[in-house]
Amino acid sequence: MTDTPPLPSAIPAATLVIFRARGAGRPELLFVERAKAMAFAGGALVFPGGRIDPGDHALATLSGHDDPDAAAQIAAIRETIEEVGIPVGLSPLPAMNALERLRAALHQGIAFGEALADVEAGLDLDALTYFARWRPAHAHARIFDTHFYLARLPAGAPAARVDATENVRLVWATAADVLAEADAGRATIIFPTRRNLERLAQFADFEAAVTDARAHPVRTVTPWTETRDGVEHLCIPDDLGYPVTSEPMSDAVRG
Repeated sequence: MTDTPPLPSAIPAATLVIFRARGAGRPELLFVERAKAMAFAGGALVFPGGRIDPGDHALATLSGHDDPDAAAQIAAIRETIEEVGIPVGLSPLPAMNALERLRAALHQGIAFGEALADVEAGLDLDALTYFARWRPAHAHARIFDTHFYLARLPAGAPAARVDATENVRLVWATAADVLAEADAGRATIIFPTRRNLERLAQFADFEAAVTDARAHPVRTVTPWTETRDGVEHLCIPDDLGYPVTSEPMSDAVRG
């Protein structure tokens, strides 16, 4: 029996898929466009998010959240505030001036717990629904072990504003619209984003997405290569709710 080779080390990360209702149409999702100079996914449309820091683990413990995924949820909330100024997962919702103060504090490197206490806000991790976890095993320099969460845009939330550091613009669009833009060559999306958008495009509203997420317990997705009909494909499992589970390697965009 051949032992499975160990996976390369990965950077723990978390990202947030924010839904915004738009009347009778399909919900819009919030994307940020990465600066082209970024080492990972430069120029691509991605969901707000970033690394899980030691401070996220410390805040999870300090606030009494013993769920092993709490640090990832906290990172998704923190990074979303930093990148686009949307206070998902906070209770009570900070007033506009308090939110600006909170965001500025995070950009200055102040601990998230300290910044939350300053604006008298706490965490509401129940606002997030665990959707997926992706951990590629490619040979690129940076590999991220990313937790994906779903959340509804809070009522009364301010307009999203890009931080203009790692990201250059933000976009509200349906999953289907972003897929169409990518197919037309007007947008770049990496392989995990494409597969998640194909899955998200199935849902008429936030509630349907949450129902699907709960019907498919999260299992880490690590794509693999496989030759099908003489063509090398990048593949994922077929039992996790994804309508498309392979793509020719020649077409796949990786981080």
